[in-house]
Amino acid sequence: MANDETTSWGRVDDDGTVYVRDGDGERVVGQYPDATPEEALAYYERKYVELAGQVGLLEQRVRGGAKATDVAKAVAHLSESVATANAVGDLGSLRQRLEKLGGSVGELTEQQAAEAKAASEGALVEREAIVAAAEALAAQEPSRIQWKQTTAELDALFARWQTAQKDGPRIPKSEGDALWKRFRAARATLDAHRKAFFAELDDQHKEARSRKQRLVERAEALAPKGTAAIPDYRRLLDDWKLAGRAGKRADDALWARFKAAGDVLYAAKAEADAIESEEFAGNLEQKLALLTEAERLLEVTDREKARKTLTELQRRWDAIGKVPRDSIRTVEDRLRKVETHVRKLDEDHWNRSDPEKQARSEGLAAQLAASIEKLEDELAAARSAGDEKKIAQAQDKLAAQRVWLDAIGS
Repeated sequence: MANDETTSWGRVDDDGTVYVRDGDGERVVGQYPDATPEEALAYYERKYVELAGQVGLLEQRVRGGAKATDVAKAVAHLSESVATANAVGDLGSLRQRLEKLGGSVGELTEQQAAEAKAASEGALVEREAIVAAAEALAAQEPSRIQWKQTTAELDALFARWQTAQKDGPRIPKSEGDALWKRFRAARATLDAHRKAFFAELDDQHKEARSRKQRLVERAEALAPKGTAAIPDYRRLLDDWKLAGRAGKRADDALWARFKAAGDVLYAAKAEADAIESEEFAGNLEQKLALLTEAERLLEVTDREKARKTLTELQRRWDAIGKVPRDSIRTVEDRLRKVETHVRKLDEDHWNRSDPEKQARSEGLAAQLAASIEKLEDELAAARSAGDEKKIAQAQDKLAAQRVWLDAIGS
């Protein structure tokens, strides 16, 4: 047997039998005929390296958190392999490492059991949260539920449940079944509410479709009446706005017919307006010329002359007749401005010539004149005394009363 390190755990007989030293003795591990002793030992030493690699791999698995049951099975299998291994190397150290791994199985089992319990409790909390969210959706007032949003939220909760069921930690069957029963009940409640809601909505749509269909038929029947039917059509439009929704497709189709019926009436009106505008264009020109003449009265201050001229202009205005519809307001506003000016001349005249008003004005003027005289005396006295405050007060009162006196005199 060679004495260097690579052969310290085994030897080779002259007939090629290979031995391994194990504890205080040795045992045969095989034969390698027709080879040198070095080659024979090297072959069985490679067998040992493979076996030691399996032990090392198991140690890594334990450090990585492998299941305790899997570790226990691997330790038992490798212990049996090491006991009968046809390999040359430190088999004793491998047994010690395996014994150490076997001792850690119990500790690993406890650790993993605690982790599994914590994971199960966390999974239970997650499932409870899913169920509570589903029950909150089901507890909503059905008439206030936004069904598109709520349905999407429930589908997302169900997807979370399936993911937790498939990929998440296991939870006790009894508790899992109870939670699923609650989730299923919440989903059934929402499904019942949704069916009832859409059934009622369908009834509302049918009723609205019937109302709008009747409105469309009445609108279409107005076509022969032309422009005169527009007020009736507008009343039908008010009814349309109160008829409710009939569903998008039905609403769009019915509205297209209703609007088309109105378009017929308004097209007739546009045609009539065009004819009227053409017919009354000459009247517009005459009234515009008359307005130019009438607006000269805005500079006149002679009441009688202004009134006489305006009366004549109004007579000629009425004799001309209608103007195009889109010009009515413009010309009428210009004439109103002239009429307002002449009326103001009349009002000013009567205000000045009214005997009662004159008497009141004369009496008030006498009172103001007396008051002004008294204030002038007070101002003189204040100036003699050098009382600046009283001087300022007297001056303010005098200014105000002189304004009133001037107004009455005018």
